[in-house]
Amino acid sequence: MEAVTYSSPILQLPDAVEADAPDSGVASHYGNPVVEQRRLESGTGWVDLSHRDVVHVAGPDRLAYLHAMTTQFFDGLDPGVRTGALLLSPHGHVEHGFTGVDDGSVFVAHTEPGAGGPMVDFLDRMRFTMRVEVSLQTSSYAVVHLAGEGDVVVERSHLPALLDQRGAPSGIWAHDALRIAAGRPRIGLDSDHKTIPNELGLPGVHLDKGCYRGQETVARVHTLGRPPRRLTVLHLDGSADRLPGRGATVTVEGRSVGVVGTSARHHELGPVGLALVKRNVPVDIEVVADGVAATQESVVDPDVGLHVRPVLR
Repeated sequence: MEAVTYSSPILQLPDAVEADAPDSGVASHYGNPVVEQRRLESGTGWVDLSHRDVVHVAGPDRLAYLHAMTTQFFDGLDPGVRTGALLLSPHGHVEHGFTGVDDGSVFVAHTEPGAGGPMVDFLDRMRFTMRVEVSLQTSSYAVVHLAGEGDVVVERSHLPALLDQRGAPSGIWAHDALRIAAGRPRIGLDSDHKTIPNELGLPGVHLDKGCYRGQETVARVHTLGRPPRRLTVLHLDGSADRLPGRGATVTVEGRSVGVVGTSARHHELGPVGLALVKRNVPVDIEVVADGVAATQESVVDPDVGLHVRPVLR
């Protein structure tokens, strides 16, 4: 299924500046990213995330199916409860991540831009005789982040009305700065084809349910307490006039120890980023990310910590 980019009507605002790929179609900022961050922190802002893909999983067997296929416990999920999950390869590598809410008849999920089509194709192939219908709904529905409430899915035609209902929006730069500082990775941007859930500390991974695709790897690493790599927040040297490039190398004394994910400029912390580094890199030493010096704030404990969390709120 070919990915389609939808341009948001909110981009028509006079000060809107479109973001670069993979966030094309929404605004990076509306003139002042610092003010936009503060607005989100105050609980009054909102973010246009309508470039994210929306997926519907319908049918009477939908929750049982998602329970069997994903890392999350969907059995008996109540309507209106937001939860997240991952789809893993047979070897436990993260292939897709999504968040959603069941409305009593459909589980409405959203995922990274461009990932919806492959996710629908995979889920549709694996349903066999289960009474499940999986469809991509990005053309009709859009994701918005509401400060204090989280991500919600609305009809795409309702996007312009949010300007009257919620006031001025914040761009994705502001959203990313707060996300990165909180240690929340984006699948495919802060992860790679080798990433296992234990390295990210993501919500949506359940350890007390039956077997699912890739579960053996998750359980083994959780029991041993030693993920091969660990996610860390980088507090970057503010004297540099640039942010590290995504995919750039993280080094210690010239030796490669990891890879940079996303980065942004936080209005209080300064430049921050996320990186996956080798587990044995001491958490208290300085690293260099794409030529920029940085200290670390560990998200995943290198030895025993809480590598996976079952619930997303």
